[in-house]
Amino acid sequence: MQAADKLAPGASMASLWLAVDPVSQRILDMARKVAATSSTLLLRGESGTGKDLLAQVIHYLSPAREEPYVKIDCASLPPELVESELFGHERGAFTGAASQKRGRLEMAGAGTIVLDEVAALTLPMQAKILRVVEEKKFERLGGNVTLKIESRLIALTHADLEAAVRQRAFREDLYYRLNVVPIEIPPLRQRRADILPLALHLTEKLCGLHHRPLLQMSAPVRKALEVYDFPGNGRELRNIIERAVLMAVGDEILTTHLPAHLAEARPGAGLDRLLSLEDMEQQYISEVLDHTHGRKSRAAKILGISRKTLLEKRKRYGLD
Repeated sequence: MQAADKLAPGASMASLWLAVDPVSQRILDMARKVAATSSTLLLRGESGTGKDLLAQVIHYLSPAREEPYVKIDCASLPPELVESELFGHERGAFTGAASQKRGRLEMAGAGTIVLDEVAALTLPMQAKILRVVEEKKFERLGGNVTLKIESRLIALTHADLEAAVRQRAFREDLYYRLNVVPIEIPPLRQRRADILPLALHLTEKLCGLHHRPLLQMSAPVRKALEVYDFPGNGRELRNIIERAVLMAVGDEILTTHLPAHLAEARPGAGLDRLLSLEDMEQQYISEVLDHTHGRKSRAAKILGISRKTLLEKRKRYGLD
């Protein structure tokens, strides 16, 4: 799946979701079916698999395609701000609330509201979301006027919600309300037929972004991409292609333009190295920091984590 940029209603499916692999084609078929409904959806999958992009596809295939598509990142916002961002607030609701503010639920209108990383919500906030899902009603923070919503709610998560329910970190009733139509997006390593078409699409897109003539991709590079496991999924692939586009000096991407561990990739190579998940994460974060020349905000964006989380991981792995 490609990185999600601003999409226009009516954009072709090829520009939204490169469904070459049979697994991806089945997901796209399901997206087409649920798009015609107003059901609450739960999109699940590892980080970087394209959950947000699939939510956009569903929105633009739906009757509400002309309505707003509004997303809130539950993991990156401080818990005390999530309620104000979602529901809005009245003037004087808290210190600093100098005027009334419309929340994301109001802004979505009859469109789509997306809760990214819904498992990051606090239990009190989960209770309020449960009411929104069940009753389609809410009040602004500090207000007493009940507002109705018409938007469809799509929740995204990479977390094991069943385990979170067992640990009482996620409300069971909310889990069942969100899990009306679950769609699981497998990791890129389980959709290998998508890798090369996606890599070629990203090459074309990133060459344009960086004002470079379209680069060709050598056969060894294609082979290396096809056998690599991509622990970072589509986000990692985009980062690898962008690095190659920036480093290439001729008209072709060569294996010398790839990260060393990927240039040496072969089927089952990961099993030989027996790297732990922590080792893989440390290696990937280090490469992203090198690629961004130490720019932490840019690195955090590529990694799909907050700047604070990146700082914590840098300290843990001694990457300071």
